[in-house]
Amino acid sequence: QVQLVESGGGLVQAGGSLRLSCAASGNIFRISTRNWYRQTPGKQRQLVAAITAGGSTTYADSVKGRFTISRDNAKNTVDLQMNSLKPEDTAVYYCTSRVYGTDYWGKGTLVTVSS
Repeated sequence: QVQLVESGGGLVQAGGSLRLSCAASGNIFRISTRNWYRQTPGKQRQLVAAITAGGSTTYADSVKGRFTISRDNAKNTVDLQMNSLKPEDTAVYYCTSRVYGTDYWGKGTLVTVSS
C-alpha cells in the first residue's frame, strides 16, 4: 500500500501562485504514474495533471500554461506549481499514485482563489 499526504493548499488572490506537494510512503518503489485531481461540490472529479515514471506530463486544457507538475523520486514527492490562479481553480486537490494498476489517494488539500 501507499500513503499520500498533500500539503500547500490555502487562500490566494486571483493571479497569485501556490505550490502543492504530495509525499508518499509505504510501497513507494512500485509507484508509476502520479496525478493531481481536483473536485468542487456538485462536480465530477477532474484530472488536472499527470506525470509518468519517465517524466512525461499531461495537463487539463484549463490549466495548460499555468500549472506544472513535477516529481522527485528520491524524495518520493510530486508537486503541482500553480500560477496565474483563477477563482475557478478553487477546489479540493487530491494527489494519486498508481501501483500495479491500483490508484491510491490522499485526503486532499483545499485551494481557494478569491476574486
